Amino acid sequence: MANLVTNIQGYSIHDGPGIRTVVFLKGCGLACEWCANPECISTRPEIGFFKTLCTKCGKCAEICPNGALSFNAGKYPQINRDRCTGCGVCSEACAYKAIVLYGKPMDADDIYDAVSRDKMFYEASGGGITVSGGEALLHPQLVRDVFEKCRKTGINTCIETSGYVPESALKTVLPFTDFLLYDLKLMNAEKHLEHTGKSNDLVNTNARKAAESGVKILFRMPLIPGINDDIQNLKDTADFLGGFSDSARRLEIIPYHRLGKGKYESIGRTYRLAGLLPPTPKELASVKNFLGDAGITCTISE
Repeated sequence: MANLVTNIQGYSIHDGPGIRTVVFLKGCGLACEWCANPECISTRPEIGFFKTLCTKCGKCAEICPNGALSFNAGKYPQINRDRCTGCGVCSEACAYKAIVLYGKPMDADDIYDAVSRDKMFYEASGGGITVSGGEALLHPQLVRDVFEKCRKTGINTCIETSGYVPESALKTVLPFTDFLLYDLKLMNAEKHLEHTGKSNDLVNTNARKAAESGVKILFRMPLIPGINDDIQNLKDTADFLGGFSDSARRLEIIPYHRLGKGKYESIGRTYRLAGLLPPTPKELASVKNFLGDAGITCTISE
C-alpha cells in the first residue's frame, strides 16, 4: 500500500496536548457514516471537485491524460471516476483550486521535514506531531520511521486510531509513541457493523492492549444523535473503560458535526446523515454527567 498524505495541518489544538501538526494519511478499514474525512477512506489517490470555486474554464478537461473529465461550455466539468487515476494533472492546472488532489506520496523524510518546521511552537506549548487519517496504523512502518526521527529531536509524538488494525501495527508504533488518541464508537458489535461496516471485536481487543501498554491514552467517542448516544451504549462504554487503570479511564466526547459534508459531494459520495442535527449543549451535559457518575473522567471537545 502506498503511503499517501491528504493533508498536513499546522497549529492544531484539538488533536493531542499543546499545539500540534496533524498528518492525515489515506486509507481506512472502517466506513463510519459520520466520517468527517471521507477523502481519507480510500487507499487510492482521488480528486475532489468544488463547484463554488469553479469558473467553468474547461482547462481541466483539456489537460486530463485519461479522458476522465468532460466539459461543455457554460457547464461544470463532469468526472468519470472509473477512468480517473488520481494523477493530479487537473488539480495542478486549476488556478482557482476547484479541483484538489487527495493523496500525495510522501516518505518519512518528507513528513518529518514538514513537521519539524514548527518545532518552536511544540517546545513552547508541549505539542508535537499527531498522525491521523483515515487510519494511521494502516501505515505502521511509515509512522514508526517518522516517530523515530521526531523522538531524536525532542518532538512529542501522538497517533489517532480507531483500533481496527492488526495487533502487529500497534506493537510496531507504540514504543515510539508518547500519546495515543483511541476512538470508541459503538460497544454493540452488531450496531458497530451496521454503522461502520465492521464488527468491533478487533477494536476492543486492541483497546485493551493499548490501555495496558503504559503509553498515555485518551479514549474518544464521536457522539452521534440517534446512533450511539443512547443510555445502553453509554453504560456499556463506561463498563468497558471501567476495567482499565485510572489513567486510562478517560473519555473525550466529540460532538457530531457536519463540517465534512461538502467533501462527500466533492468526491462523488452520498452523505447519509445529511438531515441529522448536532447534539444540543443540554444533551452533551447529560451525557457528561452520566459518564461521570459511572466513574469515567469525561470531557467535551470544543
